[in-house]
Amino acid sequence: RWFTHFYVVSVLWNGFLLICLFRAEFLGGSLPSWIQHMHHALGRDSQSEDMGNEHFSVFLVLLLLWLHSCRRLAECFWTSVFSNGVIHIVQYCFGLAYYIAVGSTVLCQVPTNVRNGKEFSAQICWYHIIGVTIYIWASLHQHRCLVILANLRKSKSGKVVSLNHSVPFGDWFERVSCPHYFAEVLIYVSMAITLGLHNVTWWCVVMYVLFNQALAAVLCHEFYQKNFSSYPKHRKAFIPFV
Repeated sequence: RWFTHFYVVSVLWNGFLLICLFRAEFLGGSLPSWIQHMHHALGRDSQSEDMGNEHFSVFLVLLLLWLHSCRRLAECFWTSVFSNGVIHIVQYCFGLAYYIAVGSTVLCQVPTNVRNGKEFSAQICWYHIIGVTIYIWASLHQHRCLVILANLRKSKSGKVVSLNHSVPFGDWFERVSCPHYFAEVLIYVSMAITLGLHNVTWWCVVMYVLFNQALAAVLCHEFYQKNFSSYPKHRKAFIPFV
């Protein structure tokens, strides 16, 4: 249940970065000097030209990241039913740092001082449409799967009756044990597409999320197989058919 703290931090921090970028792009301001110093420290030349549609892509991805955090926070409050499990203090601190770093990573993908002079509406490209479409599709399925998991611990009236684990069925659970983890990877892939597919830095973030979710999924998959003798044998860990 302390994962909720991660999304609180993400909503506040990434919301702040989104406001800063909005003011710089729409209201004629500039990013705070400390953000520009951070960009310089991370290797972004503040006077570099905007190659293509970086400004719009970064704004869109930062918005998607913030919306993702808002949805997950809402699910933690009103959908999920958490067990009494605990989180290791190292994992907890790393999680807080991650959700601060990931938004900063997005913002650092755009030049801080130079605009390309194009209206945002003129910067919309095919990869923005594809990226947002995949983002919405994956987010809907992730929410459905989280609802399925929560309902396993609730009565028909919505009252929590158990904190025990049960075998989930429905939606992507028919193919994999942890479809919500698969959807998480798809969400980050959709952001990589939205950035134009060529952003190496964000693909490194995608790889981190892939390995992180894969480890958690395999452990969960093995738990199901160990504790439920009738567990469907055709299900994979979290990527269909893999």
